[in-house]
Amino acid sequence: MPLTPTRAVAFVLLLSGLSFWCFTEAPTEPTPLLQKVDIFEAETGGYAHYRVPAIAVSPKGTILAMAEARKSAQGDWGTQHIPLRRSTDGGQTWDAPRNIAQVEGEVQANAVALAQHLDTPGEDTYNNIVPIVDHQTGAVHFLFCIEYARCYSMTSTDDAATFSKPVDITGTFERCRDEYEWKVIATGPGHGTQLDNGRLIVPVWLSDGTGGHAHRPSIVSVIYSDDHAKTWQRGDVVVRHPELKNPSETLAVQLSDGRVMLNIRNESSEHRRAVSYSNNGATGWTAPVFHNELVEPVCMGSMTRLTK
Repeated sequence: MPLTPTRAVAFVLLLSGLSFWCFTEAPTEPTPLLQKVDIFEAETGGYAHYRVPAIAVSPKGTILAMAEARKSAQGDWGTQHIPLRRSTDGGQTWDAPRNIAQVEGEVQANAVALAQHLDTPGEDTYNNIVPIVDHQTGAVHFLFCIEYARCYSMTSTDDAATFSKPVDITGTFERCRDEYEWKVIATGPGHGTQLDNGRLIVPVWLSDGTGGHAHRPSIVSVIYSDDHAKTWQRGDVVVRHPELKNPSETLAVQLSDGRVMLNIRNESSEHRRAVSYSNNGATGWTAPVFHNELVEPVCMGSMTRLTK
């Protein structure tokens, strides 16, 4: 039977760029059923490469693709911007990329990155964009960080054609200092999640910056909003090093039974992804366990739910 989906199905392929794969309507030769469109390509647009992709579909069906555009191929620090491209025809065509994360004023370089000679003043690092589709309001919210030190939230009500002014929500992370004296913070990356009750959830990781690449050791937690991204709260710490070796980039999904599951990147010798569960997506996380069927290559791993 021919595949005739009502909306595009997307897969992110991350090598040195970002590609989008979409299913077309029932094929008529020689048009293939599966088509590939390169959205971001390494060594184009003035950037060495593109990493850390995020993709979301608005309630109106507009596909939003984002990534970190990195001037240098050396690592996570240095000059980085966050370009976005939009498609309103199921991924067949895309508009031109434009940087969407911009904060007024001087950006302070992260002190721990300077100490490890990973960063240079004036090379602003915009990182870890996280889109969150709000199905109750029709808006799309975006969180991002600067220099792995401050976090901002902004909202679009027109499918990312325009955005509200970024609001500094670093104070949400400051509420973690009574448990963990962080120097580095990061949202996601990937996409955030909205629960059936409207709660917005974004997994986050924090580090004291004393270890490798100023990203280790680390802990994982979540931040959440119950008022459509007007304000943000901190959730419980899920896991920390050395309980799980250097837990970091994490995705969340609400299961059919209402629980929220986290899928956690880590550097443990088991080489398996770790999972943890909560009844409300904010507190009471279970002790993480390794998922034997999910091999851990020490890389970001995306996750989404396909059923209602």
